[in-house]
Amino acid sequence: MFKSNGRALLAALVAVAALAFAAPATAQTKLKWAHVYEVSEPYHIWAVWAADEFKKRTNGKYEIQVFPASSLGKETDINEGLGLGTVDIIYTGQLFAGRSHGPLAIGGAPFMFRDYGHWNAFRRSSLFQELAKGYEAKTKNIVVTLTYYGERHTTSNKEIKKPEDMKGLKIRVPDAPLYRMFPKAVGANSTPIAFAEVYLALASGTVDAQENPLPTIQAKKFYEVQKFITLTGHITDALLTIVGGPTWAKLTEAERTTLSAVLKEAADKCTADIVKSEKDLVAWFRAQGKTVNAPDRKPFRDAVVPLHLSSDATWDKGTYDRLQAITSATN
Repeated sequence: MFKSNGRALLAALVAVAALAFAAPATAQTKLKWAHVYEVSEPYHIWAVWAADEFKKRTNGKYEIQVFPASSLGKETDINEGLGLGTVDIIYTGQLFAGRSHGPLAIGGAPFMFRDYGHWNAFRRSSLFQELAKGYEAKTKNIVVTLTYYGERHTTSNKEIKKPEDMKGLKIRVPDAPLYRMFPKAVGANSTPIAFAEVYLALASGTVDAQENPLPTIQAKKFYEVQKFITLTGHITDALLTIVGGPTWAKLTEAERTTLSAVLKEAADKCTADIVKSEKDLVAWFRAQGKTVNAPDRKPFRDAVVPLHLSSDATWDKGTYDRLQAITSATN
């Protein structure tokens, strides 16, 4: 009896020990992907797709959990979390990443691109790769790809047809300095407010206006508390997909290749969705009773371009000239 009980006890202890050693290994396979966008938006939908694909392509070794809508913190928080290892992957604006490496912010500056084709060529260019490498050298984090965020437009409770109409307008911008370039150029007063707090700020009158792409204006329901949408198209914006340095270092070379491939596929699929959505939403907003104006953008652009190489710029003239020389892509 004693021998039998002893063998059972020994087996139980071995099983417990095995679980103890296995637990950390299992925990290491769970990665956190954080962003500030809603679950209904293409960014989240394709992030979830990418998470599922990476799990499949690594035979279940990795599970990526996607945390939307600022659930793991504001944009500044999740950028900091990459280096701390509290998050593994993020979507973030170029201007936020540009705090660590100024030249990387150039793609998020107002009227930096002539059109979507110019932006699309930039994201595939050697210049973008060099900027990403510069960021990696500063932070050890890896910029994998760029996803189209859309043209940023202005919503307000005051009609805007020309730059002068924005003088004195209190407009919410993201909490990154270069987002103030456009308001500064047109005489508006920029007010940085965290993304999760914008709707309430508009509803309470804390600010008069905000600026975002049409899909975001719809998803965040900003149109419910704004009368006018002005198609200023002042920034052809994009989101960087960044993998934290500590996470990247733990992956094998094959796993890095697989993760990069999945993230780039998700970026392309999401970009296509945003392009289509932009085309459809003007009519949708008008159907909701909103006034959508399409002013001549040249006066707005003319106001901003002199600031491209001003003290506000975080890039040098050589980088600027190379970006402007890129030939627009047709697809």
